[in-house]
Amino acid sequence: MSEQLGILALSAAAIAFFHTLLGPDHYLPFIAMARAQGWSLARTATITALCGAGHILSSVLLGAVGIALGLAASFFEPLDEIRGSLAAWAFMSFGLVYLAWGLRQARKNAPHSHAHPHTDGYVHDHGHAHGGEHVHVHEDGATRLTPWVVFVIFALGPCEPMIPVIMYPAVKGNYLDLIAVTAVFGAVTMTSMLAVVAMPWRARRCSCAVRPCSFSGSETGVARHSACQGKQRG
Repeated sequence: MSEQLGILALSAAAIAFFHTLLGPDHYLPFIAMARAQGWSLARTATITALCGAGHILSSVLLGAVGIALGLAASFFEPLDEIRGSLAAWAFMSFGLVYLAWGLRQARKNAPHSHAHPHTDGYVHDHGHAHGGEHVHVHEDGATRLTPWVVFVIFALGPCEPMIPVIMYPAVKGNYLDLIAVTAVFGAVTMTSMLAVVAMPWRARRCSCAVRPCSFSGSETGVARHSACQGKQRG
């Protein structure tokens, strides 16, 4: 490995790590969704990896188009800003919708009572709740759709620091270095995402699904809203 490639690879790894760690939108939505929907670590990791791959590949595709057309890295700055704004607003909107859905589910599952009349005219209430545990988990359409919505948002969201990193070896015409640097950046980004997302399971020393609570949907909406606000500030 040449000295230049070593420096580029090290720079790509460092940029990818800190970009992921300092961007809560890279991991907070997955932790919140796992808690809300009782996902296992394996399922959470799979969805995180797929969204991370979409996040990276969309930027690689954008960079490849620029390389093919001979465009400079500065050409992508306005486009990345537009994509970033779209992704941030999409995350914010999705978080607010999920918050409303979670509050609705919490209200629906709240303990309540029904009047129970007797033949002698005596009336009393029977209290019960629908939020208890079941033998198996039911998923509605909105729950099944959630990972796909997040995937689309991640694909729309640019990986801004990646563009200049991959453009440098491309300008030099060294496409082997370009492939290597892209692979390092993508691997470190996805590994960092998975490591942070897996922390709640490691902290609890539990390999099973995280137990959902009654307000889990609203908590997820708040988490997504907070993550996208952090993305906008970044």
